[in-house]
Amino acid sequence: MQSGGEDATTEKENYASLSNLLPHFTTIPNIHKAWLFNSHTTNTQGMFSITQPDVLTNKNKTLILSCNFVKQKSDGSVVEFLWAPFPIEMRGDVSMIVPSPSGSKLLVIRNSDSEGGGSCCFEIWSSSCLEKEFSIPQSMHGSVYNDGWFEGVSWNLDETLIAYVAEAPSPTKPVFNNTGYKKGGCAENDFGIWKGQGEWEEDWGETYAAKRQPTLFVININSGEVQAVKGIDKSLSAGQVVWAPFTEGSEQYLVFVGWSSGTRKLGMKYCSNRPCALYAVRAPHHESQSEEPEHHSSTEELHALNLTPTISSALFPRFSPNGKFLVFLSAKSAVNSGVHNATNSLHRIDWPTDGKLYQSANIYDIIPVVMCAEDGCFPGLYCTTVHNNPWLSDNCTMILSSIWHSCEVLLSVNVLSGKILRISPADSNFSWNLLTLDEDNILAISSNPVNVPQIMYGMAIEKTKGNSIWSWSKISSPILKCSDKVRSLLSSIQCSILKIPVTDGSSNTTKGAAKPFEAIFVSSKTKNKDVFDPLIVILHGGPQDVSSSHFSNSWAFLSSVGYSLLIVNYRGSLGFGEEALQSLPGKVGSQDVNDVLSAIDHVINLGHASPSKITVMGISHGGFLTTHLIGQVQLAQLP
Repeated sequence: MQSGGEDATTEKENYASLSNLLPHFTTIPNIHKAWLFNSHTTNTQGMFSITQPDVLTNKNKTLILSCNFVKQKSDGSVVEFLWAPFPIEMRGDVSMIVPSPSGSKLLVIRNSDSEGGGSCCFEIWSSSCLEKEFSIPQSMHGSVYNDGWFEGVSWNLDETLIAYVAEAPSPTKPVFNNTGYKKGGCAENDFGIWKGQGEWEEDWGETYAAKRQPTLFVININSGEVQAVKGIDKSLSAGQVVWAPFTEGSEQYLVFVGWSSGTRKLGMKYCSNRPCALYAVRAPHHESQSEEPEHHSSTEELHALNLTPTISSALFPRFSPNGKFLVFLSAKSAVNSGVHNATNSLHRIDWPTDGKLYQSANIYDIIPVVMCAEDGCFPGLYCTTVHNNPWLSDNCTMILSSIWHSCEVLLSVNVLSGKILRISPADSNFSWNLLTLDEDNILAISSNPVNVPQIMYGMAIEKTKGNSIWSWSKISSPILKCSDKVRSLLSSIQCSILKIPVTDGSSNTTKGAAKPFEAIFVSSKTKNKDVFDPLIVILHGGPQDVSSSHFSNSWAFLSSVGYSLLIVNYRGSLGFGEEALQSLPGKVGSQDVNDVLSAIDHVINLGHASPSKITVMGISHGGFLTTHLIGQVQLAQLP
């Protein structure tokens, strides 16, 4: 028997061992973005943006790594990736990097501390040097949005203008002295003077606190002149801006997403249920090339035009390469029902060839909202974003990342016929995410909870009954390597996706809500009939969200140190059809609790876990659900 002192020593040693092991997992990087240049040649150049967690500062480091890869002249297949020897860290105040369409220029945006009154800096780089540098004062605008939602930076076709989204300039604050309001402001060294805060302005909530309204601007990179885009109603928060195709003799337009604040802004983070529309507005800096001089009889002609007045949500506008189509995602199901997120739909507007815009343009449905899919069939569209350039060379096929049950998958979508193909492998529990396109080939990331991310190169090799068959090759990369210790630990762990039958169905349950839900189960390959590893039940937030089968540094660490993981996608999660998702509102705290308990019972009945060794954890709604489980289970055990 060990003494108390020996127990304490052993516990300290265990903690020390875990502390030494943790950095092996937390330092595994992830690829955030990728760009390819000269992809029409056999020698293509690539640039990868990498994020690596820094536990000490609780922030992510951003690194850039370049590569060349050589392709076969005959079929375009990749022969070899040649990587730069070391990545370069993007230090300091670098917020975004955005290559131009041709790849000949690189925009680097540096956001300074807007609270400190600093300026925003735009740098234009060529392949050899810094060509231009423009400092934009706070009096013009605040920080450029780089949040992935309002965010939008778009080069025009001839690469002379850049449209972007930034915080509106700070309004002048009122100044008072001992006699009251002082017109004309004050000097910094004036005593007895104090500044008010001015009119209170509501923000968009979580992560947007103290950020001013997202507003559109255009910079001319030859002169450095910045102009705010006119004609946008002050009630609109603008984002996701792109340049519209230009027709000789007509105006140049920008297309953007506008969110109306209405009576209240409420929160935006994790909430796609805020009404929004696509707008077209005339771009500044552009001189019409028509023979007739411009005459604008009223400001009405300059006002932004709502392109989607008949639909409650329009996001991520993308023009086809030939300029014929404007395709956009819609979260109308979330807006109309009020849930945080829901099943998406995809739509198309045929862009006018004469450059004349009409509010009455037809909106065509490409992918409708899927209510309940048959087993094995497409369950609906669930996209958190759309790639900036998602098009294949036929001008009508898009590549999208979407949730399919508990996995993220790659889809090809024909925007004319509406035909949908799952092009990532269907016979695996890996999740796939689109990085970028190499003409008609695809660069993607593939991973699952026990396999670190892997770069994959995909080619459509043949067509059978009109369907392309895709071949995927692993690309050796220094980016996503892990230590031998991590590799050894992960090799002893397995992952599966379990289908959990619904046990609390009622007569009024919809067909979609009666279908099995899923849970990702991670466990040791070595099993002892008498001893079970402790089980951690992990619950996602939302509740209209999903835990996909991707690699997670924290999940991998927990499973490597002796825990089994049960990651439950209870009914109401994304990826299973609209009926299953909409079955949860009104039943929160009962249906989701029962689903989690059913998942736990399922793994216990399979002989994978012990009812005496279970813990549960979650964030946001997952934390709320955790407390429900603790309280309801304890209550049920009372005499």
